[in-house]
Amino acid sequence: MAGYAAELTPVVAVLGASIVAVTLFRRFGLGSVLGYLAAGLAVGPFGLALFADPGAILHLAELGVVMFLFVIGLEMQPSRLWQLRTEIFGLGAAQVLLCGSLLTALGYFAFSLPFTVALIAGLGFTLSSTAIVFQVLAERGEMLTPKGQRTVSILLLEDLAIVPLLILVAFLAPGQTEAGANRWLDVGIGVGAVTLLIVVGYWLLSPLFRLLAAAKAREIMSAAALLVVLGAALLMELSGLSMAMGAFLAGVLLSESSFRHQLEADIEPFRGLLLGLFFVGVGMMLDLNLVMENWQFILAGVATYMSIKGLGIYLVARLTRSTHAEGIYRTAMLAQGGEFGFVLFAAAAGTGLFDPVTHANFNTIVIISMALTPLFIFSLSWLLPAGSQSLEGVDPASNLKGDVLIIGFGRVGQVVSQTLLARGVNVSIIDTDAEQIRHAADFGFKVYYGDGTRLDVLHAAGAENVQAIVICVDDRSATRHIVELASHHFHHAKLLARAYDRHHALELVAMNVEGQVRETFESALALGEQTLLAIGVDTVAAYEISSHIRQLDQERFDLELAGGEKAGAARLYGNTAKTAPLVTPLQRSQALNPEAASLLNDDTARH
Repeated sequence: MAGYAAELTPVVAVLGASIVAVTLFRRFGLGSVLGYLAAGLAVGPFGLALFADPGAILHLAELGVVMFLFVIGLEMQPSRLWQLRTEIFGLGAAQVLLCGSLLTALGYFAFSLPFTVALIAGLGFTLSSTAIVFQVLAERGEMLTPKGQRTVSILLLEDLAIVPLLILVAFLAPGQTEAGANRWLDVGIGVGAVTLLIVVGYWLLSPLFRLLAAAKAREIMSAAALLVVLGAALLMELSGLSMAMGAFLAGVLLSESSFRHQLEADIEPFRGLLLGLFFVGVGMMLDLNLVMENWQFILAGVATYMSIKGLGIYLVARLTRSTHAEGIYRTAMLAQGGEFGFVLFAAAAGTGLFDPVTHANFNTIVIISMALTPLFIFSLSWLLPAGSQSLEGVDPASNLKGDVLIIGFGRVGQVVSQTLLARGVNVSIIDTDAEQIRHAADFGFKVYYGDGTRLDVLHAAGAENVQAIVICVDDRSATRHIVELASHHFHHAKLLARAYDRHHALELVAMNVEGQVRETFESALALGEQTLLAIGVDTVAAYEISSHIRQLDQERFDLELAGGEKAGAARLYGNTAKTAPLVTPLQRSQALNPEAASLLNDDTARH
């Protein structure tokens, strides 16, 4: 039992430290990555010293990055990758080339490194951390936003760049007279491995999973998913390429398979656990003794490499017509080194390009830069406050003229505009999201920048001349403030508003809003009507039932206005007591004259 205790103690310590650190760091808005790094530092050789060889932990935890990229590959169908080809091979390549050139020059001229060392170091620091950035994008819900997609495209190009960079290291390796033939052999092996993976993935994997699905054994499907990920990673590793690249390619090849969601669900538990362990391992590897011995070089390296790389990222963003705000955002996201830097530096050390001290120093610089990334991202709230977003390509509201003013052009405002524009109504639209305004222009909408909670903006938007003001913002307090301003200063205009929920709707009616619609009520009612149709209820009966529920809801709403929240509870259908089903007018007519009711129903269905 004592032996088991000795083996389990480090495991329990890692889990406990990770839970505490991640919870605290996320509570303070610093993200889970920094929490894992802190947990690794706490239990590693320079904390509680529960692990003597953090490198072994990191080697195992690299499987988390492998599985993470497999899941990313599942989301990247070939058609989607083709749509992103300009960003991947244009934006991504531009950033790698510019940052690589700047960082190489920095190492060669500022740190007096030999050119080959400066070149590999510069290119290694150019590769950002896919694991950290993807994790942060997922936590912030920005993976599918336009700026998130551009960031993802750059990361994909950097991940693909590890292959030619590893080949470059092999070509630059010193002391190999017969290396030319061997290097070309390595290139051939790599190309052959990629070709083999594509062939197997395209023609064999889907039939394999169909066969396994027919066996109806869930554990076999999970085992097969792990086999695909680890097998693809092993094939790339044996051919001298990146394990992560193999997993990503396998994911892409399976991205259009009908088993994609099942595979993602099977891999997810392993991915999350091992990816967290990867960050813990990186934290363990931070050698505080080395930092103290070489603190001047390491601190100068972190500051200068991240600054120069950040400058390159910002320049590429601006040269490709991104806004200042997105340039700062992308710089904060991508200025760190990454896990593929470890791979490239290890290859350089293995071929003699890096001596052990240089290798350790560069690894330490990468680790510190990774640890700083969540802090940089957290600082975006100060660097880019909401009021200072870039307004390039956006016109502020000024002397607008229209019959209706729409405030807020999100998912509700867009639909509201369609009914008005279809009637030929002259509509003025304002919103506070500059990126949304630029995006709307791509679809033929002219939206002006303006905060509807400000009286001067409402005047600039022409509120004193409109017939109606439609408030479509998704902030309850902002809606209330706009209603107060408009009802006090623009008496002639009818006010209509999007209500967040029932309580908000009651509040708006009490403020004398002309009309309000709860943002989910009508869509939920339509969904209920479609459900009735799906289970065989005829069209007329389904329509009558939904109309009946709408009427009951209005009666309940009126009662609540007069008597409080529970005054209309009797108008609800509950499922705790047996309730007689509604007898619709159609059903009553069927009972009296079945033939006529059938003809009525058939005619309604045709129309």
